[in-house]
Amino acid sequence: MYAGLALYGASSALLVEAGLGLEPWNVLHQGLAELTGLTIGVVSIFVGATVLLLWIPLRQRPGLGTISNVFVVGVAMDGTLALVPDTHSLAVRVPLMLAGIVLNGLATGLYISARFGPGPRDGLMTGLHRRTDRSIRLVRTVLEVAVVAAGFALGGTVGIGTVLYAVAIGPLAQLFLRAFAVRRAPTGSTVVATGQPEGAILPG
Repeated sequence: MYAGLALYGASSALLVEAGLGLEPWNVLHQGLAELTGLTIGVVSIFVGATVLLLWIPLRQRPGLGTISNVFVVGVAMDGTLALVPDTHSLAVRVPLMLAGIVLNGLATGLYISARFGPGPRDGLMTGLHRRTDRSIRLVRTVLEVAVVAAGFALGGTVGIGTVLYAVAIGPLAQLFLRAFAVRRAPTGSTVVATGQPEGAILPG
């Protein structure tokens, strides 16, 4: 779980460094970072904690992974940004963007397969789905369009990376979920499963 969360933050930082477009929630985080002067990782922590408070009226129950997500992803993102040098050449930024997307899918597989609870943003999505009786697809689309629009208005980066992420993250997550998924054998031992965790959703 923690390897997945740390890699998730690091891969998001690669997308920030590439400067060619971020995943939806990080567009909002970057826009708020521009507005407040805080780092994007710190903003991510504050937004995650705020979203977690919205779980209370939705009667969502956080797990260890939910609480860990709030802090680990933001810390890993800021740590990676401090280590990776600034890039200006498109020949470097494009591979950096592609690496960020693929590693984000890998991180998703690791994190979700651990089954310690959804991230705060996905818990908001599932909570709204239950309370409104709207489809997961509709709720997720409305949420992500809203955060992208707000983040873009605040100065967040929307670009080809945002589009590629939206198209690629589903297939990548499914691939790595199957690679890392585990199930409990009747004896209590852990064995590799051939399918993905039931009801798995992307972390956020």
